[in-house]
Amino acid sequence: MVFNVRQKTIIEIVKNHEPITSEKIAQLLNVTRSTLRTDLSILTKMHVLEARPKVGFCFVGDQVPSQMLSDIEATKVNDLMGRAVAIDEKVSVYDAVVTMFLEDVGTIFVLSEGYLAGVISRKDFIKSAIGGGDLKSMPIGMIMTRMPNLLVTETTENILAAAKRLIDHEIDCMPVVEREEDGQMKVVGRLSKTNITQHFVDIFMHI
Repeated sequence: MVFNVRQKTIIEIVKNHEPITSEKIAQLLNVTRSTLRTDLSILTKMHVLEARPKVGFCFVGDQVPSQMLSDIEATKVNDLMGRAVAIDEKVSVYDAVVTMFLEDVGTIFVLSEGYLAGVISRKDFIKSAIGGGDLKSMPIGMIMTRMPNLLVTETTENILAAAKRLIDHEIDCMPVVEREEDGQMKVVGRLSKTNITQHFVDIFMHI
């Protein structure tokens, strides 16, 4: 979470003067105690500060990053991945569009003989529609993004590394794959920004 200027100032005051009462913090900031009520509530709920009865506020924020880091380091793609939606490359563009809407996803993985061959997104469908082709006869393989121009992740990859790759390449999801001895890849799941965002929300909620 990004704190505002006053919240950052409160944190520094508590660090330097703990334990310190809300009344004293208000005096140092030259504001009323009621003005600080919301800020102090946020900081305590985020476990940056701890309110101790008859003592005042103490800083505990250094404990949060270490706990979060431990959770993140222990989390693998396999722990968060969702179900992959995949179709064969011979399926028509029209049928692929229907599948996308029925499954309510923004990306479909395309298979050739059961192995990952490409990816198709809403943007690809829009381009094909603008092109004026016969969507019911055009195979999806004609408009998909093909290997090796795809980003993939594996079940054992650390979630932070996978998340960074999604952000760096500005994509919404990646296929989760298992590699065969011959180098071909079976799709076993789907890792999306939504999966990752939900995980970080869960971490904050349980700290």
